[in-house]
Amino acid sequence: MIARRTRIRTLAVALLASAVSATFAQPAGAAHGPVRIASAGESIAQKQAEIEATRQRLGLKRNQLHFQEVREGDLQRQLDETNRGISRVTANLDDLGAQMRWNQRKLAWNNVQLAAAKTTLERHNDALRRRLVDAYERGDTDYLNVLLSATSFTDFAERWEDIRYLVAANQRTVRERRAAEKAVEAVERQVEGERIVLDDVLAREKQTRFQLAALATTRTQLVVAAEAQRRSVSTEVAQLEELSASQEAELEQFIRARQRLEEQRRQAEDAERRRAAQLAGQAVPPPENTGAPGTFSWPASGPITDPFGMRMHPITHQWKMHSGMDIGAPMGSTITAAAGGKVIYSGWEGGYGNTIIIDHGGNTSTLYGHCSQLFVSEGQEVQRGQAIGAVGSTGESTGPHLHFEIRINGVPVDPAPRLR
Repeated sequence: MIARRTRIRTLAVALLASAVSATFAQPAGAAHGPVRIASAGESIAQKQAEIEATRQRLGLKRNQLHFQEVREGDLQRQLDETNRGISRVTANLDDLGAQMRWNQRKLAWNNVQLAAAKTTLERHNDALRRRLVDAYERGDTDYLNVLLSATSFTDFAERWEDIRYLVAANQRTVRERRAAEKAVEAVERQVEGERIVLDDVLAREKQTRFQLAALATTRTQLVVAAEAQRRSVSTEVAQLEELSASQEAELEQFIRARQRLEEQRRQAEDAERRRAAQLAGQAVPPPENTGAPGTFSWPASGPITDPFGMRMHPITHQWKMHSGMDIGAPMGSTITAAAGGKVIYSGWEGGYGNTIIIDHGGNTSTLYGHCSQLFVSEGQEVQRGQAIGAVGSTGESTGPHLHFEIRINGVPVDPAPRLR
């Protein structure tokens, strides 16, 4: 596909070169010069309209690309948050599982203690029931025999006290076992209650995890779809940028052709002036000096914010050549002509926005881009220092500044060493 577009572009440039050559093959004369210049001007205007249409489409696609990038970023953040939620729920489930296992061990131990307490209590109850049955059937003579076998009143009193303590101890043992039974039962109820609560929390956590997993799947699909849309729009933007670059290159070809026509016009007018002087019997003036100016004045007041050379483009974020230098200046500041010459272009030129191009002779021109206002029009003669426009931020610009270029034979050169 790229090779095909390259062949088409090469063919277009070849056809353009043929057309320009055919134009230059016509006899050079003052009478034909304005016609050819007007034709070149019409070609420039037509190419300018094509570039403007492409620029508008490119702007829409770039906005769409930005929307897709933001949307994809938002969906990715939502997916990341969902995955973090799944991680949190998984950690909670692990903690709840450990807590449930601890409660189960605690419940099992309490059940062991409860079983032992019940066994002991049942043994005491059996002994007590047997003694009650014996007392009912035969009468409880054990304690009575102990008392009657006393040898003295003191011995009787001591035996009575011992029996009383023994009965009290048995009763205390019964009460303690009952209290232990109640305590174990209370613990058992507490642990069982905690188990029920944990079961409920565990069920809800599992449900939450299931829902988050389903949400993560949906959001993953949305991210994949958004990424595909972004790649598609990015491809369209790249194609439009390539088309725009191709059209701007063709426009520059037309402008260079206009510049050569201007050079031919000056030479023809100079030759006509010398021939008229010769026919009138006057001294023939020397040929007009049409060489390029040696130096240029600063076109705007302000610091250099971006010099000539390779850089990362602030709009497209691509590493590319910066064919001029940017001069930082407030919006609406005056732009002046860096040297005297003739305006060969004044209008919109793609990423440059509102642009002025001045031909200074000697195949040298200056370009003034991103203007907010244009004070001059094509064909107008200007002097060095004359106000030609106002600083702006039109075209591909991140803020008010003047983009200034010096071109020799259509090739940009570093303006800094040539400014005085």
